[in-house]
Amino acid sequence: MCARHSARRCRRRGGVGFSPATLGGVSGEWAEPKKGAAGFGALLYLHGGGYAAMSARTHRAITGGFAQRGIRVFAPDYRLAPEHKFPAAVDDVTEVWRALRAQVDGPIFLAGDSAGGGLSVALLMNLRDHREQGPTAACLFSPWTDLAVTGASVTTNRDRDPMQVANVFRMLAAAYLGEADPRAPLASPIYGDFVGLPPLSIFVGDTEILLDDSRRLAERARLAGVTVDLRTYSDMPHAWPLLNMILPEGRQAMDEATAFLQASALRAVGALGAAASAGIAAPAKVLDARRG
Repeated sequence: MCARHSARRCRRRGGVGFSPATLGGVSGEWAEPKKGAAGFGALLYLHGGGYAAMSARTHRAITGGFAQRGIRVFAPDYRLAPEHKFPAAVDDVTEVWRALRAQVDGPIFLAGDSAGGGLSVALLMNLRDHREQGPTAACLFSPWTDLAVTGASVTTNRDRDPMQVANVFRMLAAAYLGEADPRAPLASPIYGDFVGLPPLSIFVGDTEILLDDSRRLAERARLAGVTVDLRTYSDMPHAWPLLNMILPEGRQAMDEATAFLQASALRAVGALGAAASAGIAAPAKVLDARRG
């Protein structure tokens, strides 16, 4: 992708090229491995920021980290609150996904942090409800999945979380939701139906006030038959993979997330091959994973 842009528009850092692009009418940027590097699929990355801040550029530590590990990444600048309220972000990333699927061959993954993690799960549910092909697997870093802010860890970790304050999440939720129900599944996917979602890998720190957003997400997804890998790190701040350039634990989380995505794709391809050898039709979810 970078080769298609002028040197002025394509910036390289750490062997990764960043180039502006628009998918589904939403601007953003690609983060891609250096020329000649081995690649393994594409990833849609949804940045955090409480639905009111941040951008594709602010999250280059993560998108570039995935690119360094061989995955092409597109990060959209979806519309933000308070100017653009729910469901603007959901609508934007759904259109981005459709455009990405139309132009990318091979496995496509999904990932996001904080609000972008919750938005990722909302996207999965929206695609399933519209009977559209979804990603092969998804990774979530410290996902914010409950805009009603009801998790027990909001209280139990109040004095342990070095970064987050519950009232800030409530303020951000109000700015994004407007008059919408905070328990609407596409706003707070913790209250949604998880049946039919792809494998999930969830990363969270044990001192986060949003710890229970991840725990409850994992529990409810497993009850619905979803494959879930919950990884709880000790003494890590909210969305610590953003600090992967200085924190060993951040690099470890990036390595584990990449390995999970790649293994999920290989399992899906293996299941498709086994079904073909047996002369039976592969399940729709397996076919979806093979195509994307």
